[in-house]
Amino acid sequence: MSELFLMGVGPEGLDRKALDLLGRCSCVAAASRYRNLIPPGKEIVPIVPLKSCLSLLKKRLQSMDVAVLAGGDPLFFGIGRSLLEAVGKENVTIIPALSSAQLAFANFKEPWDDAAFISLHGRKTDHLLPLILPHDKVLIFTDQHNTPDLICRTLLNGLTAVDDEETIDSYHVMVGENLGLAEEKLTTGTLAEIADKQFDSLNILLLKRAKQKSFSPLGLQTHQIRHSRGLITKDEVRAASLHKLNLPKTGVFWDIGAGSGSISIEASRLCPGLAVFAIERHEEELANIKANIKKFNCHHVTIVPGTAPDNLVNLAAPDRIFIGGSGGRLQEIIQYAASRLAAGGIMVVNGVIRKTIESTPSMMAEEGFSVDISTIAVTCCKFADKKEIQFNPVAVIRGVKPS
Repeated sequence: MSELFLMGVGPEGLDRKALDLLGRCSCVAAASRYRNLIPPGKEIVPIVPLKSCLSLLKKRLQSMDVAVLAGGDPLFFGIGRSLLEAVGKENVTIIPALSSAQLAFANFKEPWDDAAFISLHGRKTDHLLPLILPHDKVLIFTDQHNTPDLICRTLLNGLTAVDDEETIDSYHVMVGENLGLAEEKLTTGTLAEIADKQFDSLNILLLKRAKQKSFSPLGLQTHQIRHSRGLITKDEVRAASLHKLNLPKTGVFWDIGAGSGSISIEASRLCPGLAVFAIERHEEELANIKANIKKFNCHHVTIVPGTAPDNLVNLAAPDRIFIGGSGGRLQEIIQYAASRLAAGGIMVVNGVIRKTIESTPSMMAEEGFSVDISTIAVTCCKFADKKEIQFNPVAVIRGVKPS
């Protein structure tokens, strides 16, 4: 097999080594903006659609050397990964250039060894908050749908929903357009200012905010979580419930009857990439959830006011479900939630009253779930006074939906 040269195009175009190698290639794959770099007489292959491009390049490699032109460093959120998988490392030589990320950080004079990186190329924006909000500094590769204004507007809406003006005000937003080109433009502003602007399609977004207050280690105590009238899942039961849920790193989690939001808050801290929906109908508890989201920097928890299952219809389909309260509609909730739960997904119900403990397993079994039950009886005491406090036993009922 001949050789494939993967060349990064930097602000000055191709370097001397890349130009020399390009001269010996009969076939060149490149985006339209790089075609002026290709000498005449070469076969030019469009990069998009990528699958067709890779297929044709593999055929050409049987008889000739091939070049691929890509922006910046093609191994950094670029075509490099797909290309290496398609043709094999042994057949590829890589000549990288400065990446758009390096150019962005240099232009905005920001160190980048403490930054997170997110690519939104071809991704839906349904769950932007879990991707962005855990980070104090994040660089985002945008596309024609996930634009800087849309991203900032989504952040604004999420933070406004929990009345968190402090976090909104802490954000400094930077947008670099056409980096390294004659049309290069740098824009800075607040979330609201960037949300109100339009940008060239070739852009990169940098979000920076004041360092978050951290709570560690994981495992919050009851006194740290704002709640009302002692209505909160006890620490030991909360830990067992989260263990039974076996939360994935990413996906969707419904916390139905969220109360103070203690399960939602712990889940979001354990799995920052998880989209968490806290469903609650009581105004007092909704205020508690808002306060806890702000306190623990869990802004990617989305509050869903109202009564389940009615207010579940527009939510993304869940991978995990916790039911801490049902408002007397447990069977309806289980039936509807089971119909939306992903194959292999897990549903956990905490039961305190006898009716819930006795009826829940059969409700789950009727939906085809495999069911197990653990009963947790917690007794607490302070060593100094030896006074024991006993809490009512709680049945942690888990149902696993067939794969």
